Amino acid sequence: MRPPDTDDVLLERLRAGDDDAFQVLYRRRQGAIYRFAMHVTGSSAAAEDITQEVFLTLIRAACRYDPERGTLNGYLFGIARKLVLRHLERARMDVALDGAGDEGTAPQLAIHDDPAMAMADRERLEALRLAVHRLPRRYREVVVLCDLEEVDYADAAAILGCPIGTVRSRLHRARALLFEKLSQERAARGEIKDLDPARCWI
Repeated sequence: MRPPDTDDVLLERLRAGDDDAFQVLYRRRQGAIYRFAMHVTGSSAAAEDITQEVFLTLIRAACRYDPERGTLNGYLFGIARKLVLRHLERARMDVALDGAGDEGTAPQLAIHDDPAMAMADRERLEALRLAVHRLPRRYREVVVLCDLEEVDYADAAAILGCPIGTVRSRLHRARALLFEKLSQERAARGEIKDLDPARCWI
């Protein structure tokens, strides 16, 4: 069985007018882009719009991608980040004008036969979503990219426009903030206090 085409091969096929290549790329990368936008903006509607715009941009400007400067995945996240920042700026202006907020949607949950386990998952993931969303943006972005979407540090640095060392230090600080917040919430609910800071959202 032939191995699946790489992102770069799919992009070359897309440039040659192969619509199937776009469908494969979209199915492969859409979920991660949506989750990144959802976690950083806190809005499922904004995340849907941003995801669509990312892939429309890819169709309109595929030739701007340079594999010498990073991966296609990193390129897509970079487009998404610019759109997210634009959305957040508009949201700040909207709040200043009329006090309107943005609704959030929790991540999709695993399905359990046991209702108690399903409820615990919902509570845990909602607590995580809220804790991530309350982080300052520079920490929120790096947690979503590196921990939730497992983007490597080099790609994350390219996406965020900062050195790898900055990615590492922001991630360390973000994990500490999340650990502090989630451990306080678990202690308040009488749950176990001994948490691993690097895995406090798992």
